[in-house]
Amino acid sequence: MDEIITAISSDGFVSILAITSRELTERARQIHNSSPVATAALGRTMAAASIIGSALKKPEATLTVRIDGGGPAGVIIVVSDYCGNVRGFIRNPGVELPKKANGKLDVGRAVGKDGMLSVIMDFGEGEPRRSSVELVSGEIAEDFTAYFAISEQIPAACALGVLIDRDRTVLAAGGYIIRLLPGAPDGVIDAVEKNVAATGPVTDVLRDGSVDTLLALAMSGFEPRILERRPIEYRCTCSRERFFAAVSSLEQSEIDDMKAKGEPVEVICEFCDAVYYFDPDDL
Repeated sequence: MDEIITAISSDGFVSILAITSRELTERARQIHNSSPVATAALGRTMAAASIIGSALKKPEATLTVRIDGGGPAGVIIVVSDYCGNVRGFIRNPGVELPKKANGKLDVGRAVGKDGMLSVIMDFGEGEPRRSSVELVSGEIAEDFTAYFAISEQIPAACALGVLIDRDRTVLAAGGYIIRLLPGAPDGVIDAVEKNVAATGPVTDVLRDGSVDTLLALAMSGFEPRILERRPIEYRCTCSRERFFAAVSSLEQSEIDDMKAKGEPVEVICEFCDAVYYFDPDDL
């Protein structure tokens, strides 16, 4: 089962949100029929968006992450609700690239780093809060670390990973975001950095253990206290009514052109590939 665990150190100086997201990443792979490198890029982004979205609290709140690095994978868009349930889209899910010299998927090259990572928080009232930072590497985790440092001005460590099997299915996926809370002494940063290095790739831990193991390693020595466990899933909120409203918002001339053809209009959801038809009478 996919879930997010929220915990805090016994001294109150360090918080962590750790996630295991294999099932929702595999669901996204099936929907988009994505290549290994595209699955890894989308899976990492979904894990980060789920973590951040789960902290929004308000039921009507949503979080949208948009990454456009100019790479061959194209734009990545992920939407999370306040519980951490996500849906995602990658423009070119079939992108194929040679692996890096170390045998790892070249997510950075697929995504590119000539662009921006944007985060939009919509709390259901007033103007949404928008923040954007330049991409650091396109590897996703480093880019979200930069986002927290620049946009949120919070020292944070982010680790994300997706492990793909030989048949292209997802073996493991997840990660964590560790944040330093106000008043944390200088030595805490060094301790967190040592833990991150000692923990190693998150997929190695999640493949052989659980998200609890990941949390324990990343927070070693901090005596973490678990505050919440929350199940999450890949969840699309599309419906015929939503797309009907979208079609209705088109210019009258566009609607007239579609009506003139006398054929049903096909609309496909980019997040889940659901297909909706609107016949001339609907138009």
